[in-house]
Amino acid sequence: MKKIVIFVSALLLSACGAADNDPGPGGVSVGEARALDEAAEMIEAKRLPAQQAGEAETAQAEDSQDSDGPPES
Repeated sequence: MKKIVIFVSALLLSACGAADNDPGPGGVSVGEARALDEAAEMIEAKRLPAQQAGEAETAQAEDSQDSDGPPES
């Protein structure tokens, strides 16, 4: 009898928690929400600091102006 109670208790406890296909925040599943969070963290980790980002945008603008103009002879 004790073994059955322990087995049933373990079985019930293993069912606790959200499954990956359970509805999560924003109408996506729990697994999708986790994947979106991980992707956002990866994007944020690759972002440049504000000063470097401004310098990169300036360099890109200069490059695009050079390619738009007439060829130099």
